[in-house]
Amino acid sequence: MVEIICWIAAIFTTMLGMASLSLSLPNHWRQVTGIETSLPSRSEQLSLRILGYSSLVVALLLCLAADHPTMAVLVWVMLLSLAAKGIATILTWRQHWLKPLLWLFNQTSQAKRSG
Repeated sequence: MVEIICWIAAIFTTMLGMASLSLSLPNHWRQVTGIETSLPSRSEQLSLRILGYSSLVVALLLCLAADHPTMAVLVWVMLLSLAAKGIATILTWRQHWLKPLLWLFNQTSQAKRSG
């Protein structure tokens, strides 16, 4: 049972990581916001990249917790490719699905600016 929870959490964190890394790129940021002149600030880009890479590391650790290391690394690599394909598909067909993640970073950056 614990292994299944670790696999599901690994899938979720891999998707989150790939989504964060894609939103750190200006073209995908504009694609999701729908505003041609919208660009992520340097701090938003850095935060998105830190979240993206740390999510991918957490996914690797979850895979290692769920299975033997050789199988865990193999599954993690396959999850990376599937997540990249999934995020590319979402960016193509349903960009608005990534808006909650964008909203989270807009709220964080607005809180930093006002505080």
